[in-house]
Amino acid sequence: MIRLIAILIGLGFTFVVMIAFGTGAWTAATEGLGEKSAEYAFHEKPHAPEGGFSFSGPLGRWDEAQLQRGYQVYKEVCAACHGLKYVAFRDLAQIGYTEGQVKALAAEWTVPGIDPDTGETNTRPGLPTDYFPSPYPNNVAAAAANNNAIPPDLSLITKARANGSEYIYSLLTGYGPAPAELTARYPEFETPPGLHFNRYFPNLNLAMAPPLAANGQVTYADGSPEPTIEQMSHDVAAFLTWTGEPKLEQRRQTGVAVIVFLLFATVLAYLSKQQIWSAVKPRRRED
Repeated sequence: MIRLIAILIGLGFTFVVMIAFGTGAWTAATEGLGEKSAEYAFHEKPHAPEGGFSFSGPLGRWDEAQLQRGYQVYKEVCAACHGLKYVAFRDLAQIGYTEGQVKALAAEWTVPGIDPDTGETNTRPGLPTDYFPSPYPNNVAAAAANNNAIPPDLSLITKARANGSEYIYSLLTGYGPAPAELTARYPEFETPPGLHFNRYFPNLNLAMAPPLAANGQVTYADGSPEPTIEQMSHDVAAFLTWTGEPKLEQRRQTGVAVIVFLLFATVLAYLSKQQIWSAVKPRRRED
């Protein structure tokens, strides 16, 4: 009896699997036959800026000047809504700032503190050991200030999105009116009040207003590239890539060293094998 029940359960499981397989195959075969949605038809894939990123590729390296410009864009633009809760001020020393500059940069921020006399919460200038503060005390306040959308923390944003560096750059440069072809092909499509059209956002409508709305919005130091929207987007995308992977260069250098060692070990093993077996002559096969 138990064997019969086991057989019936197995047949039932096989039947369910076959139905799931057939349904999936039918869906895959007929998926492209119907009318595509506006989001599917007009959503564009993120792309890198012209010339790419300096850190791309196995031998890519950080451009410290660019990372410092990206930090400036983050501080003057992005920090109004987004935090960097996993990044400490002292980490800025990794992008070329001296110890004194790190202390000065940290002191420009206001962080939560505790009054040593009363034990009550207060605020104080930041220290190098502090982490970047959140612009909102909690998620409720964040949602209330942003049309019920909670701005994400940007510490790991480039790792949380596919092609994160390209995504950030494309998103910041992708604002604009909906193309005429879109409205002509999909008359029902609209950008509701409080949202903004962005061709690189999955559903094309984004709650975040364009953070970089004009060239020269951030004033760069003398000798820096012109702060166009594209350049500022390029710089802040590089900076946010660094916040997500501050050890990127070291990891790649370690990988290159490991590959070189393995190649050397392979060659050494082959030569050793040749040396050890050189005196042994292969036996001829007798017919």
